[in-house]
Amino acid sequence: MPSDIEIAQAAKLLPIQQIAAKLDLREDEWEPYGRNKAKLSLSLLARQARGKLILVTAMSPTPAGEGKSTVTIGLGQALNQIHKNAIVCIREPSLGPNFGMKGGAAGGGYAQVVPMEDINLHFTGDFHAITTAHNLLAALIDNHIYAGNSLHINPQRVVWKRVLDMNDRSLRNIVTGLGGPANGVPREAGFDITAASEIMAIVCLVESPGELKQALSKILIGYTYDENPVFVSDLGAEGAMALLLKDAIKPNLVQTVENTPALVHGGPFGNIAHGCNSLMATKMALTLGDYVVTEAGFGADLGAEKFFDIKCRKGALGPDAAVLVATIRSMKYHGGVKVKDLHHENLAALERGFDNVLHHARIVERSGVPFVVALNHFTEDTEAEVNRVKELCAKHQLEVILTKVWAEGGAGGVHLAERIVQLADSGSSRFEPLYDVNLTIEEKIRAVVTKVYEGVEVRFTDVARRQLRRYPELGWDNLPICMAKTQYSFSDNPKLIGDPKGFSITIRDIRPSLGAGFLVCLTGDIMTMPGMPKQPLALNIDIDEAGIITGLS
Repeated sequence: MPSDIEIAQAAKLLPIQQIAAKLDLREDEWEPYGRNKAKLSLSLLARQARGKLILVTAMSPTPAGEGKSTVTIGLGQALNQIHKNAIVCIREPSLGPNFGMKGGAAGGGYAQVVPMEDINLHFTGDFHAITTAHNLLAALIDNHIYAGNSLHINPQRVVWKRVLDMNDRSLRNIVTGLGGPANGVPREAGFDITAASEIMAIVCLVESPGELKQALSKILIGYTYDENPVFVSDLGAEGAMALLLKDAIKPNLVQTVENTPALVHGGPFGNIAHGCNSLMATKMALTLGDYVVTEAGFGADLGAEKFFDIKCRKGALGPDAAVLVATIRSMKYHGGVKVKDLHHENLAALERGFDNVLHHARIVERSGVPFVVALNHFTEDTEAEVNRVKELCAKHQLEVILTKVWAEGGAGGVHLAERIVQLADSGSSRFEPLYDVNLTIEEKIRAVVTKVYEGVEVRFTDVARRQLRRYPELGWDNLPICMAKTQYSFSDNPKLIGDPKGFSITIRDIRPSLGAGFLVCLTGDIMTMPGMPKQPLALNIDIDEAGIITGLS
């Protein structure tokens, strides 16, 4: 079978105006961005929503991922194959994983959004605009301190880092302002990856330019010498930041390899941030299609929980159905098989790892959203392994559908599409968020740890304990929480795979994202600036004299 990029390059794309025509867009409702991409007008948000919302989530992944984006895209294609008006709605890829370990996020095989090279690289410049707006604020903070510091900002209490859309562990902790008085005030600082920026979260959760500006003004940048908080509004920087984001807030329209319309917009990480595409893109899609297929980052313990408790709460969304993606290789991985041995048949390990699927099923079931398990087929999966998964699902009253969208495109997901239509149209969803935001911060954290992760204890560092006492005094307690946690385990230890029992979660820091409207709880040793592996994917990527790209995945 051809590589992902070969399939994407061979796809017969329709001119973007034909994709716009499929959605009945007027000329003033979209702006062409080259031949194959477009920006959509925010005026579309005034239309009446009519679509059914379908969430695609997954079991805990292997380091390479389990094809959640592939199933999302393939399901959208399959819905169109059974003559349903469906739209795919996913996140934009970050350059960090593209050149690091995981690869891109444009799907795979015959279930991809295209032009794949553009989407996985600079696309329409949204990530760069967010990076620039973020770093403008960082520059303004340092300049204010250098130029007299009338706000009395304590340089040692600045909480706003810089960002870069690349994995670079060397930038996690730096010192700025070195080289003498002309170069600023020396202080410790650092970089996060752009996908972890609060501005990324804001872009993905606001619903208008006015709300964007208001949210930017609420960003906490640091504290004074008297320990009083300082905000963007104190600097007066929200106008310039909003200007840099004026095009980035508009959702992007592209298509799949089968010419299904796709909105690709926003890209917060699922383990560090809230892991969902923009609320504006999702709501826009609900006005344009009868079925909207979206995804949330990593497993149900991360992406789905944040989709339910942050995105749906903020946007007053009610998912109509869900898909839980499972793979045989991930079951074997969570059953104790090393990555290098996952291509070998191992029914015993598969059975052990199936407990991970059951745990994720409990998470989705608890939300009240009807769902089905999609067994995402890989070429090395054996008939015996597939049959054993079906038997295990039957034993535990889980409906499972074998899905082959990677190899067959939409045709490989028709059975899944037919069942999802039944679930979405049944009106059986009884969605409810997990917790009441008016609970204490500690109660909300414990709700996620005990009910979602099924841990037995939450531990707080001294720093986190002080924050639990201080934030209610500042009025920051009635917010959802965003758990920053490893994607490989329900615990905060990535080596504790499968379905561990009796574990505790350690909250080491609680960072207010007041503009985004949630509190980020850092667990274990989770990093907001990832590093690269020993052999980064970048070393396999190339472009020839004719401009043909190879190695991008």
